Amino acid sequence: MGIPQLLQFNTLLMLAALFLAIIASQVLSANFGGNGILFSVFILALALGLLVVSADFFIEGAKGLARRGGIPEVVIGLTIVSIGTSLPEILVTSTSALNVDKNPEVADFAIGGILGSVLVQITLILGFVALAKGLKIRPSWLKRDGLIMMLSLLLMALFLITDKGITRVEGFILSTLYITYISWLLYNRKEIMDKDGGNDAENIDMSSLSWSGAAYCVMVIIGLALAVFAAHHLVVNASDLAYEMNIPHSIIGTVVSGLGTSLPELTIAFMAAKRSQGVAIGTLIGSNITDPLLSIGIASMVHPLYLTDAGSDMIMLVILPATIISTGIALLLMRTSYEFKKWEGITLIVVYFIFLAVCEYFRRAGF
Repeated sequence: MGIPQLLQFNTLLMLAALFLAIIASQVLSANFGGNGILFSVFILALALGLLVVSADFFIEGAKGLARRGGIPEVVIGLTIVSIGTSLPEILVTSTSALNVDKNPEVADFAIGGILGSVLVQITLILGFVALAKGLKIRPSWLKRDGLIMMLSLLLMALFLITDKGITRVEGFILSTLYITYISWLLYNRKEIMDKDGGNDAENIDMSSLSWSGAAYCVMVIIGLALAVFAAHHLVVNASDLAYEMNIPHSIIGTVVSGLGTSLPELTIAFMAAKRSQGVAIGTLIGSNITDPLLSIGIASMVHPLYLTDAGSDMIMLVILPATIISTGIALLLMRTSYEFKKWEGITLIVVYFIFLAVCEYFRRAGF
């Protein structure tokens, strides 16, 4: 199918509807005023929806182009899919960095969003996937990528602890480490595939080639453009909502942005869980390596991200420790007989809701 059929594709029509809805909401808010909180919440929900759908649209186009270009599926899975599912986080943090000079508190939003994304993926999303279908775990993924995930998070935490922020140099280090990690995986892909027992991980995420090359190009262009547009409005309206409701930017970023931008990983993890044991966990671990290294790395190179006094205590004393502890719990549960049972999924879900309760307590009581 070509571009004429693409114009009638349901996903493209959904993207157009969400885009127009955001524009119309902005016009109504500017001309008629009204309840600013309601408009902010409504536009925030639309922006989250547009961000997730447009990112998925971009991923499908990029995968199709890569396959038509003869790139092996293992390369596509390790690069385009892993980065593509983290595209919402990358765009949100980078867009936030562009606005730090005008509004320093969006740095809290950006850092909180990344930590929130890691936290929600390793607890709530992994918990629901395990609850829906018990998962077998590949020891090689846990020993290699699970360790890298924890080390990535700890390195980001170290940078935050030293000066309550991420400098451009530190961002460069994080990004370079991610590129080194991906390069190592690609260089050793044959050995990794043999150890993992084949390339079914990539097959899970690959759809059949049903579009022409031109249609895939349009998917990439439109998907990326709308994802950038949605990320900008997500940051702006989340910031407005934080001011109007007197909620710290760190909590808005951790809960709203962190949960919303993790929807692509949620979708892929559920699809993988239905068709292959262990692939869902590999998907979430891979994304949780991309977020603290590449997403924060790129954003801090755009502009250094320093926590404000208002958000520092919440992130440093609650959100960051909770993310590290939750990741450790998840890895420990994965290690037990290399199988994720349903009760373990329930445990992770409970951990996430305990975290929300602790955040709300400190928001009300203060430090």
